[in-house]
Amino acid sequence: QVQLVESGGGLVQPGGSLSVSCAVSGSSFSLYNMGWYRQAPGKQRDLVASITNYGRTSYADSVKGRFAISRDNTKNTVYLQMNSLKPEDTAVYYCNAEFISDSSRAYWGQGTQVTVSS
Repeated sequence: QVQLVESGGGLVQPGGSLSVSCAVSGSSFSLYNMGWYRQAPGKQRDLVASITNYGRTSYADSVKGRFAISRDNTKNTVYLQMNSLKPEDTAVYYCNAEFISDSSRAYWGQGTQVTVSS
């Protein structure tokens, strides 16, 4: 059983920064590609950033240059550093893990709320 727990969400002013974390337990973290998704009320859940088990990153155009995803395999944790935040970044941010050898083995965290407002 793979468990993902997000933390670090909160309220931040436009232009500010925030970092969210996702702690993974129950399996070998290094065997999973990781991703951050976000979902605003009434909207679909969209991929924000991803990082492979070996560290290759990818970003949605809307956050490119502002967000940075990283992982620490010694701590079984993936991070999302969010800079130059905008009100449209407001959403629940979800952590996702996908087994590198079987994409059907995918898991979700419960989400953490990020609100960007003055």
